[in-house]
Amino acid sequence: MLKYRAADGLMIFMPMQRPLDVLNRALGSPVLVSLKGGRELRGKLGGFDMHVNLVLEDAEELQGNESVKRYGTMVIRGDSVVFISPAE
Repeated sequence: MLKYRAADGLMIFMPMQRPLDVLNRALGSPVLVSLKGGRELRGKLGGFDMHVNLVLEDAEELQGNESVKRYGTMVIRGDSVVFISPAE
């Protein structure tokens, strides 16, 4: 549990979210993946492991918000991932 003191002095307890639990809830959903070196990919999260190696389905590379290249299914090595975010 994560706890913090609100402005009015009340203690608020919130369940802590574990990163792999968040990824598990994102399975099958569109995500945006930022990689070291500045590349960004968008696709459906098909799977991941404890090293944050990712399987991205219908993957496409983005520049700005524009798709510049389509890859289909790809595996991304976890140590190259900067962040993963829900894609809208």
